[in-house]
Amino acid sequence: MPEIRTFELLLSEVKAHARKRVAIACGDMESVVEAAARAEAEDVADAILFGDKKATETAARNAGVDLSSAELIDIPDRDEAASEAVRWVARGDADIAMKGRIHTDDFLRAVLQRQDGLRTGKLLSHCFLLEVAHLNKLLIVTDGAMNIAPNFEQKAQIARNAISVGRLLGIDQPKVAVLAAVELVNPKMPATQDAAILALMSSRGQFEQGIVEGPFALDNAISQKAAAVKGIDNPVAGRADILLVPDIEAGNILTKSFVYLAQGRIAGVVIGAGAPVVLTSRADTAESKFLSIATAVYSAQMQSLSVKIGARR
Repeated sequence: MPEIRTFELLLSEVKAHARKRVAIACGDMESVVEAAARAEAEDVADAILFGDKKATETAARNAGVDLSSAELIDIPDRDEAASEAVRWVARGDADIAMKGRIHTDDFLRAVLQRQDGLRTGKLLSHCFLLEVAHLNKLLIVTDGAMNIAPNFEQKAQIARNAISVGRLLGIDQPKVAVLAAVELVNPKMPATQDAAILALMSSRGQFEQGIVEGPFALDNAISQKAAAVKGIDNPVAGRADILLVPDIEAGNILTKSFVYLAQGRIAGVVIGAGAPVVLTSRADTAESKFLSIATAVYSAQMQSLSVKIGARR
């Protein structure tokens, strides 16, 4: 499998495998219906939109898109629409759950419901994929959308979730940089202490499929020149595939800076549930939502392929 370094390559790989079905909770939003229509038109996914049918059709007209090939399930109540969308995924009638025009807490409540939900007992965490042209890679940032102030144990699971995404992208041993404001351990800065513990765990083989190092400031995590200036010499310094941020504020600011200041392209997916989950901001562009659908589809395709290969052994 090639390493996926751009969204174009990801899309080409998605189209080389069987389409998946995405269940969208509350699709009555222009950017959502644009993303769904594009997923249908570009042979990425079949869309099922749950929610107020008239409002969804109005959003489609306003966006100037054709939803005739998508399936619309009329459920005016937003909580009920979210529950039904997740229920379809839980019973295998769809492969991916996606948040539309509904508050994140309400959508996640449906995802985590004990009956007909997607809970697995694992910590759920979010991964942003940033297409960084000058680094020639899709850089993973976690967790800038779900876990507010994770402790080091939670960060360890967030790292494992992100490593699994890195491996789906074809990276044999993803390199995780645990970020802080500085690259030295400072007792007054808890993020540096968490990073040091995670690095020690990694050195003892507790992250079997990846390498975790830290603390790193952002510059010496992604720039080999900056790492050399600071005298940092380890396999992750300047070569990070994954940036593990100290808290949700740092991840949110980092990712939105990439979008709004550098005009970068991003996608996002939630890991740890029973199926891929697309959790985007209402302010995200239609393109970002489309790329997030494609990322979740690719994840579902690779998981299905892995199960088939395992069954043949």
